[in-house]
Amino acid sequence: MPADANPNGDIFGGWVLSQMDVAGGLAAAKRARGRVVTVGIEAMTFVGPVAVGDVLCCYGDIERVGTTSITVAIEAWKIRWFDRREERVLVTEGRFTYVAIDDDGRKRAVDA
Repeated sequence: MPADANPNGDIFGGWVLSQMDVAGGLAAAKRARGRVVTVGIEAMTFVGPVAVGDVLCCYGDIERVGTTSITVAIEAWKIRWFDRREERVLVTEGRFTYVAIDDDGRKRAVDA
């Protein structure tokens, strides 16, 4: 949306990062079978801009499962339409680490 963009029509990197965090959190919560919180983001690399009107797709792969933590590699791709054909372009990637928590917000073991 225009409110998420700079005057040139490029989407703010923080908005893209938040969408990646949502996608990674969903994957981690499914694997942990419960609540998770983000504890770290590493190796964030922005490859290209996302413009107003592009569709952003986030894909995550679980890379590591520890005792209480889960690391998810996430890629964000934009879809843009040119002359009735679809173009998909990688725009950023990173690794997000989540920790499983209980109902009181304390870390807990990831369910096997």
